[in-house]
Amino acid sequence: MSDIAGVCDPKFSEARDILAASIDSGNDVGASFAVTIGGEMVVDIWGGHLDETASAPWQEDTIVNVYSTTKTMSFLCALVLADRGQLDFDRNVADYWPEFAQNGKEQVKVWHLMNHAAGLSGMNDLMSAEDMYDWDKIVTLLAAQAPWWEPGSASGYHAITQGYLIGEVVRRITGKTLGTYFQEEIAGPVGADFFIGVPPSEFHRISRLIPFGQGTAPDGGDPESIAARTFRSPFAGAEHSWTDGWRRAEIPAANGHGNARSVAKLQAPLACKGSAFGVDLMSAETATSVMTPRISGTDLVLGVPLSFGLGFGLVSELVPLSPNKNACFWGGWGGSNILVDQDAQMSVAFVMNKMHDGVMGDPRSLALLQAVYKAL
Repeated sequence: MSDIAGVCDPKFSEARDILAASIDSGNDVGASFAVTIGGEMVVDIWGGHLDETASAPWQEDTIVNVYSTTKTMSFLCALVLADRGQLDFDRNVADYWPEFAQNGKEQVKVWHLMNHAAGLSGMNDLMSAEDMYDWDKIVTLLAAQAPWWEPGSASGYHAITQGYLIGEVVRRITGKTLGTYFQEEIAGPVGADFFIGVPPSEFHRISRLIPFGQGTAPDGGDPESIAARTFRSPFAGAEHSWTDGWRRAEIPAANGHGNARSVAKLQAPLACKGSAFGVDLMSAETATSVMTPRISGTDLVLGVPLSFGLGFGLVSELVPLSPNKNACFWGGWGGSNILVDQDAQMSVAFVMNKMHDGVMGDPRSLALLQAVYKAL
């Protein structure tokens, strides 16, 4: 059985065995898994290799692109600003970003950005990977674009655009890019090894993602459908995550780099209603507001029924990831995943380098999560 390094409370030993078996079977190449309960790290394990040739082992400080699990870090930035009285989710985006009030977007609310309900799930213009590194170009085009559906009427997964939209609001309020604000106000204080815009000094620690198939965009069916247009632009294939340009850029919906330890640690304050690891990140009132449903229904892009609180997807009978009511989640293209359970004061994260099909996690993280709940 593959060697699994790290620390694991004996209560959760089944999770260690599941991770080892996944690596042995080839379902995983290199992966990490972490659990915090009550603001304490109870599982922090990793194993496997940095690539398919097994050229080097996955290390304690290995980081990797987690795709849309990054979105949950942009949510934390917005929640912290709201908690400090600098952002109101029920105000118009244009109150913070005046240029946004174009083409029928005058009444788009900040919570619409958080919940994929702004009608800007993709872009009319075809963006290259290099265009995605040009922050000003993307946000200028989004500010000018008309919504693809009535804002606030339905969710439609803003696969890449969400990070730019939330990030520009953060920038207008703070004068800082989202990656900088996140590093200074959240990752730094919590002591989490996660970057939105990786410094070149850390490139040597990055494990390259192993694409599923050709690493192409999810199939949206009808080429003129909202889903197809969303995944068509902006889009960069998984191989772009190997480049220096992608790593350095700030794409807050897609190019965060970390491991399971850092993801679980960052979401632990939210799980504990505001405070964890000696850091008071937000009030209990702000933390619990995440669990109030804001919009529900069949998502126009993903085609599945979802309910969103502030940013996060909420567990439900249709998405039964937790037996507890006050739990939320999100996952990344290829398989990374985070679950936040306020009833159990628990955060659970899975991060890997071998991508599987799907944009919101897959059976690997589900098996590990089920082992954790079984132990509890």
